[in-house]
Amino acid sequence: MIVVGIRRWNTNRSTGFTLIEIIVSLAILGTLAGLVVPLYAGLIDKARIETAIEDITTISSALTRYYVDHELYPETLDEVGYATYPDPWGNPYQYLNIQTAQNQGQMRKDQHMVPINSDYDLYSMGKDGQSQSPLTAHTSRDDIIRANDGAYIGPAGGF
Repeated sequence: MIVVGIRRWNTNRSTGFTLIEIIVSLAILGTLAGLVVPLYAGLIDKARIETAIEDITTISSALTRYYVDHELYPETLDEVGYATYPDPWGNPYQYLNIQTAQNQGQMRKDQHMVPINSDYDLYSMGKDGQSQSPLTAHTSRDDIIRANDGAYIGPAGGF
């Protein structure tokens, strides 16, 4: 009779991961997260900018309808139902009726200090929630603006 040996596996050996395997896995996950998180944050910022552009376009349409009905622009956004409507960063949209403004210094201005609109200013103060009259000011660069009487709606930095 021939006996064939059967090899038995060591049953005392643990089937878990070693410390080195866990550290390598965490390093790979950390690297991937470090690459993905900034891309995700950039996508969120772009989506908020696009939302602000759409909102300004919608509010501009409401202001135009008001103008057609009353032959003048409203004094506040409350008259067209957008006084409490927040921008994507949670701040109210800013509006100035240029035709009836007492202080012309509040008008938004380009790099040559020329007003960017002749009818009204409408803008979001952007991510930082701050703004100044000239678009060249550091706090105004992230604003989403309406310029050239509505021909441009987008980031102040791109105007």
